[in-house]
Amino acid sequence: MTSGNQATLDNLPPLRDVIARHGLTARKSLGQNFLLDENLLNRIARAAGPLDGRHVVEVGPGPGGLTRALLRAGAGRVTAIEKDRRAIAALEELANVAAGRLTIVEADALDTPLSDLGDQPLTVAANLPFNIATPLLMSWLEAAEAVASMTLMFQREVAARLAAQPRTKDYGRLAVATQWRCAVKRCFDVPPRAFVPQPKVAASVVRLDVMAAPAYPADARCLSDVAKAAFGQRRKALRNALGALVDDPAALLSAAGIEPGRRAEELDIEEFARLARAYAAITNKPIGADGQLV
Repeated sequence: MTSGNQATLDNLPPLRDVIARHGLTARKSLGQNFLLDENLLNRIARAAGPLDGRHVVEVGPGPGGLTRALLRAGAGRVTAIEKDRRAIAALEELANVAAGRLTIVEADALDTPLSDLGDQPLTVAANLPFNIATPLLMSWLEAAEAVASMTLMFQREVAARLAAQPRTKDYGRLAVATQWRCAVKRCFDVPPRAFVPQPKVAASVVRLDVMAAPAYPADARCLSDVAKAAFGQRRKALRNALGALVDDPAALLSAAGIEPGRRAEELDIEEFARLARAYAAITNKPIGADGQLV
């Protein structure tokens, strides 16, 4: 980046002025809560790790606060996916001073596969709309091969579930699905007062570093099926909870080497992977050497 470009990025108008000029009143229907504190925005960009030369994907940039921070942090290219047409003009103003490093995609992120965005593996960094954060994450985990890391803002209770360990109240399907593919780190909390408008809940920034391969061999769909059934009746022993999945839960648990009297919250990720492999075998699903369905 040239010094002239840097000076231009450093002298952009305040975000509040951008919001007022473009009529970007936050809309509840879009899950919008804008973060305007530059120190916090820069902290999120730093949490994403070294960005020099990286292709960064941001979802829901709104007035472009985090977008600015990512560009200033040296991102080689930022692709900003924004559903709210009102924000496009504001982002285009930022693109005009970004020296070709900012691409704006007007689309719904839920309908935009990461694999279509090029320059992989991607770094994802976003202050996610709370109302679609979990579905977005689950879709990205399904395309984890396209991603190097994700630094994301969640409601604090969701962040706790992502990082939860066995035998805790927050441990569930979300923890199993996420920790099977990613190393999870809770970076820092963000209080409601930091947002405009203030949400009713606190938020947390979480970094997810995607592993080169899943933590343990298993098929993603089988893993999802067994975790859904097991946690669907989490207070029950697995021999009862898994009755929603297979006719003979005892045989499934025996094949996986898991005691039938245990409960879902007691199993670690490796045990869930064993259960998924046993489920694939019992139901005659064809599994390749990498543990994936073929």
